Amino acid sequence: MKQKIKKSAVEIVKFLIILTILANIISYYKSSDLNKNQLELNNITLLDNVQYKLPNNKPVLIHFWATWCPICKVEAPNIQTLSKDYEVITIAVGSGDDDTIKEYLKENSLDFKVINDYDSQLAEKFNITVYPTTLIYDHKRNLQFSEVGYTSTIGLYLRMWWANF
Repeated sequence: MKQKIKKSAVEIVKFLIILTILANIISYYKSSDLNKNQLELNNITLLDNVQYKLPNNKPVLIHFWATWCPICKVEAPNIQTLSKDYEVITIAVGSGDDDTIKEYLKENSLDFKVINDYDSQLAEKFNITVYPTTLIYDHKRNLQFSEVGYTSTIGLYLRMWWANF
């Protein structure tokens, strides 16, 4: 019996390793078309027309998501956690009006900074076609990391830590 359990555990670990490798390959492939130019967002308009200026000389995470995206909903707590320690701007793409997005945030206990990209202009500017997509820029506003699809909290923290150098 112990031998069967051990064999099953080994098979599960192998499967998870292969799944992780495949997910990273797909993410790398999907991110190859992203806009890799220096980040040009400075003064942005958040929900409720609140004006916000991105601080200089700090890494920033830009996260594209949508209220209709199930993976985005699963990943949202990771982004929420990271937003407490780092500069995080999220962009809700094609997710309705400001009130719809605010209701979504309230229902999911989220309070990170959000830009409503109701007409998908920002998504087009960054060549975003898959949600969620996360971009991490260093303190000089150069793109350091891009991730298409789900990213763990620890993965986000490690990337933001690395972007500080």
